[in-house]
Amino acid sequence: MTWSWEVFFEVIPLIFKGLWITLGLTIACYVFAMIFGFFWVFMSRIPVKSINWLFRWIAEFIRSTPPLVQLFFIYFAWPVIPVIGVTLHPFVAAILGLGIHFSTYTSEVYRSGIESVEKGQWEASTALNLSTAQKWRYIILPQAIPPTIPMLGNYLIIMFKEVPLASTIGVVAMLHLANDYGAQYYKYVEPLTVVALFFLLLSYPSALLINKLEKKYNRRFDKKTATL
Repeated sequence: MTWSWEVFFEVIPLIFKGLWITLGLTIACYVFAMIFGFFWVFMSRIPVKSINWLFRWIAEFIRSTPPLVQLFFIYFAWPVIPVIGVTLHPFVAAILGLGIHFSTYTSEVYRSGIESVEKGQWEASTALNLSTAQKWRYIILPQAIPPTIPMLGNYLIIMFKEVPLASTIGVVAMLHLANDYGAQYYKYVEPLTVVALFFLLLSYPSALLINKLEKKYNRRFDKKTATL
């Protein structure tokens, strides 16, 4: 195939339309993964060994299988399973598939942050007779979350790069539009190059933003600990 600058500039507006869907899907999946990650954490802290083992095994199974297979299962298999029998919109299926998959990783990040809280902080919250909700809100999470910001930010960037998998189940985002253009005009190099450039232009500033957030939260955390 020969490179054509005319095709390159022609597909930029087309791919740009799919950019917003890609960004929206990334944010939706990330928010879902951030929230659902706490589910795995709290279920793994239930003082019942059988429940702990079950949810740890489920989380490990999800982490060990490709997200593409999970997307196919949710989108294609769920409608034909008698117990479930639900047909999901491709966008919703992508949020569930990628969100659940990455929630197993964010749960490990949360776990490491929680375990980094000193034992004396747990004992102090108990001595102050705080409720469970107050202990987690005012004592544990404010100390556990800031150290996890770099890893959580990295997963945001990784998820942004994994979102194109959703095109395989019909989500009309950047990669889907590029493939459609290539199939129609037999020109794949230019549209795929535009997609790659958009990913690069968004990933690098995101990394810089994450570094700034890390420094901001660390400064805030240092100020709080200094006043204790």
